[in-house]
Amino acid sequence: MSVLMKWARRTALGLFLTTTALLGGCASAYLDGSTKEIPAAQFKKPASPAPVQVLFDFQTKGVANAHATALLRDRVIAQVKASGLFSDASTNATPNGAVLSITVNNVPLTDDAFSKGFVTGLTFGLAGSQVSDGYVCTATYRASNNAAPLTKQARHAIHTTMGAAATPGNATKMPDHQEAAFQMTTQVVSNLLNHLSHDANFK
Repeated sequence: MSVLMKWARRTALGLFLTTTALLGGCASAYLDGSTKEIPAAQFKKPASPAPVQVLFDFQTKGVANAHATALLRDRVIAQVKASGLFSDASTNATPNGAVLSITVNNVPLTDDAFSKGFVTGLTFGLAGSQVSDGYVCTATYRASNNAAPLTKQARHAIHTTMGAAATPGNATKMPDHQEAAFQMTTQVVSNLLNHLSHDANFK
């Protein structure tokens, strides 16, 4: 990309942000309804739960996102601890070497989010647009250093609308994007834990 094109994109983005600010903010977050939280009561509990070391990583397009990881890590560890699948859960190594690694990778589902937002800004909200972010959540569990890994995966999405965009179908409006991220993580991790608990090889 040429220097001129980079300058043009920065200028256009600045215009869009300024316009939306003048409008008092018109972006709304919606949590996709396809993935539901599974209560811990439905998990298949092991006869003798053991402690586990939890490693959590949030990524954006496969690249580590330290801020999001720090924001969500404690919540994820607390959720694993409350699941009843383990006697304890923390970032500390365990005597048996059990490790549960959870990764949430944020992958945009809609192309050219910048141009959509720019059009909304230029029309002062009269033209609406929607951007959807997908989240691929992967959990890998090893009961010990020598145990074969068990891998589970679940997906979720958060939709953001701007301007006069229609409300996304099968979605719940959130107070803000942070709360959407919190609930998305809770729901998708609950699905991973449920899948793991019903695996015949989970011990």
